[in-house]
Amino acid sequence: MNRLPTIFVSHGAPTFAIEPGLAGPALTALGRRLPRPKAVLVVSPHWMTRDLRVATTAAPKTVHDFGGFDPALYRLQYPVAGHPELAARALALLRAAGWDAQADEQQGLDHGAWVPLMHLFPDADVPVFQVSLPARLDGARAYALGQALAPLADEGVLIVGSGSLTHNLYEVAWHQAEAASYATEFSAWVREAVTHGRHAALQRAIEEAPHGRRAHPTPEHYWPLVVAAGAAGTRGAVQVIEGGIEHGVLAMDGYLFDPLPLAA
Repeated sequence: MNRLPTIFVSHGAPTFAIEPGLAGPALTALGRRLPRPKAVLVVSPHWMTRDLRVATTAAPKTVHDFGGFDPALYRLQYPVAGHPELAARALALLRAAGWDAQADEQQGLDHGAWVPLMHLFPDADVPVFQVSLPARLDGARAYALGQALAPLADEGVLIVGSGSLTHNLYEVAWHQAEAASYATEFSAWVREAVTHGRHAALQRAIEEAPHGRRAHPTPEHYWPLVVAAGAAGTRGAVQVIEGGIEHGVLAMDGYLFDPLPLAA
């Protein structure tokens, strides 16, 4: 199998599962065109651990790790298989790169994993496993985490960083159609850095991008983008997955790194 691309997706609010907006159909169309992976590896801020963990769960449960939303969300299931063998391979790669990583045989799929995957692979027919997001990260370490996982892309694994391009929940306006200017400006800066391969700048975006601290009062939803960039490297082009801005401040763009010629 040729090297698979790497993806960053913005999973926004849990309501993305039933309110697909622009990003949902774009992910579904992408899923139809991608070469079929052996498994999907997801890094999400909704599974954060002190030390690095890899889920070796054979049949991960759908975790509804949110509260106060439409009851329909809690009835959704993503009945996908895990892939303990490829998870063990990820664990070995991480340890070889110097990470103190451990297996977790019980971890299910948090909503940062199953919500976007409901759009990307709606038939739940591609195995999925997660790698946790360490609680103490900076840009350089997030990028290094992606670099450690990168060989899996040559082994049939689709690496997905699932976060949010902007994530200021203090300013979410559920019924606001107009995008806040700071979210637009931050998103434009990131898009330029991603599409021009400025990965060193991406690692410093919280400090250097316009409105970085306002777009991400805490950085955990930004780090999956840096992980995905680290896994992809700078050798290929980047395709933007257009998502617009939801609820005034949640930028939903994603990125397909190092895209292959995809099937029509």
